[in-house]
Amino acid sequence: MLSIKNLKIRYFIYISYHGKNYCGWQIQKNGISVQQILNEKLSIVLKEEIQVTGCGRTDTGVHARNYVAHFDTSAKIKSPDDFIIKMNKFLPQDIVIHKMIQVQDDLHARFDAKERTYRYYISTKKDPFRRETSWYYPTPLNLKLMNQAAAVLHEYTDFTSFSKLHTDVKTNNCKIKEAFWKQEGDMLIFEITADRFLRNMVRAIVGTLVEIGREKITLQDFRKIIESKDRGQAGKSVPAEGLFLEGVGYEL
Repeated sequence: MLSIKNLKIRYFIYISYHGKNYCGWQIQKNGISVQQILNEKLSIVLKEEIQVTGCGRTDTGVHARNYVAHFDTSAKIKSPDDFIIKMNKFLPQDIVIHKMIQVQDDLHARFDAKERTYRYYISTKKDPFRRETSWYYPTPLNLKLMNQAAAVLHEYTDFTSFSKLHTDVKTNNCKIKEAFWKQEGDMLIFEITADRFLRNMVRAIVGTLVEIGREKITLQDFRKIIESKDRGQAGKSVPAEGLFLEGVGYEL
């Protein structure tokens, strides 16, 4: 019988990270990941082996403004606020924990997420302070056409044309809840919310929408690309540094 003191408590942590130095969220053999760093630092502070589960993958170089993960621990955490301060001292400068909450032990950071929001940032002006957090692209783009194409995404659920090839997923279906472009000064920002995303999906969509904005392809071409279910028909993936995971939604 499991003793009371060995019962584990589950916590959700809300974090931000700058993705430049990492091979993405998930542990990989060929590089350092955000998940690896958190496992190591949490294990040191809590004095037991901790395995953190994230809300999903992010690719190499992609950033997260509001990423959610969970972990289980039998250690007693008296003050979440004090624990966050202690953890942030241990973590590198490009990873920070903002919030920590105790949740029911069957709540899952990945499987119980109802929606995720990404933003892609394009800088139309060369700026050395944006080079790691946006894609510098000075070519004029037709934002009206790009928004018309973004609206087309709501008409479809199968996004095979924007998925990285040979991924191990059961379905390429996603429900797009919101997709639009906006301009803030010399920044173009694409925001997209869906119940789930395929690997490389946002960067491939943005790359194709840029082709719309350059008026190299039409809205009819865009529909044909989606309907082809062929990654080779879509545009190139845009650079990782412009992509941010902005938020994850739950029913808590």
